[in-house]
Amino acid sequence: MVKEVEVSQAKDDSELPLSGVRILAAEQMQSLPYATQLLASFGAEVVKVEHPSRGDLGRSGLPSTTGIDGKPVGATFLRNNLYKKSIGLDLKSTDGQDIFRKLARNFNVVAENYKPGTMEKFNLGYTDLQKACPEIIYLSLSGFGNSVETPYKSWPAFAPVAEAMSGIYNFNRDAGEPLKVSPVGALGDTGTGLFAVIGILTALHRLERFGEGSYIDISMFDSMIAFADIVPNYYSMGKDPRTPSLLINHGFKTDKGEIIIQIGREHQFEAFVKRIGKPEWAQADRFSTRAGWVKNIQEIIDQFSIWAGDREIISVCEDLAAAGVAAAPVFEASDVVNDPHVEAREMLLPVETNGEHNVLTAGNPVRIDGLDKRQLTPPPSLGADTKSLLMSELKLSETEYQDLLKRGVVG
Repeated sequence: MVKEVEVSQAKDDSELPLSGVRILAAEQMQSLPYATQLLASFGAEVVKVEHPSRGDLGRSGLPSTTGIDGKPVGATFLRNNLYKKSIGLDLKSTDGQDIFRKLARNFNVVAENYKPGTMEKFNLGYTDLQKACPEIIYLSLSGFGNSVETPYKSWPAFAPVAEAMSGIYNFNRDAGEPLKVSPVGALGDTGTGLFAVIGILTALHRLERFGEGSYIDISMFDSMIAFADIVPNYYSMGKDPRTPSLLINHGFKTDKGEIIIQIGREHQFEAFVKRIGKPEWAQADRFSTRAGWVKNIQEIIDQFSIWAGDREIISVCEDLAAAGVAAAPVFEASDVVNDPHVEAREMLLPVETNGEHNVLTAGNPVRIDGLDKRQLTPPPSLGADTKSLLMSELKLSETEYQDLLKRGVVG
């Protein structure tokens, strides 16, 4: 049974640290939407620019449920667009480009994650906007970057493309082991989004200190090289990243589930074998080196299974933790949803929909003492804020708005 999540919220969002920061985001899917959602959770105002009829590609993803507007909406959109506003704007049209250009003057940050060259084709690139907005912070996020010519610059990219090219898919992979695509969800998206957040916050500080705008170029491939740093690092030191490291870093099955244990130092191994009833192993020749631990890992696993017996895996991990041994249960999704740590730290947020599911998404893991969370608002329906924003920001008349609506420029 999914627990209801209570989220402490700020009485006034204007008290949040990024209140007053305005972000105009021509974004879709997950990498940039995840980044702007994190910034929005700290008070930034994010206006999401979507195609007036199709919207963000994430809206049509699966699995899906019924959104707040009664229309189907995909999981990708639901988990990356809390707190935001949405305007429907056709950037392929001259009028749509003109509206975007005028809107940008009222925003601190313009962010986009289209294929490189797309915004330039629309005359909405950094150099286009900088002329009228010299202090603008402009972020481009793509598979392989925008500002440097590389062999892959024109390739379309989703998360597994960048992940695969980083080398991480072959780390600790046996020669005959089948390839597992997306083994850790959308790391290529969320990981890249974190670097985008760092870029924007750094640029905002630069603007405050020196009065200078910034162009921020984020590459998903670059980001995954950073996350998979162990691969080129090991290779440069003469170790094949495919081969297991000389430490215990394995899965251990019990009657009640699986846990993982990592032991990389001799004093940790001594504490471990003592805890599982084999203190003499700390002095045995076959276990005298780290290579010996790995070579004889099956013997260790078998003894561990006897020691753990039919105890609950949390109890087993608590026992090991008391001995200073790092261990953790291998959770199923239901374990995560109902975990007391996750609940206590409010790491799952309820997403408002009109569907039959109690939809949850990850909260912001950055906790700042004395700072309440932002008032939670659901992902916006497509174009929900188009009319109000354009009429307030650009002073459009009702007649002008209706003309744009009729011609499909807005929606």
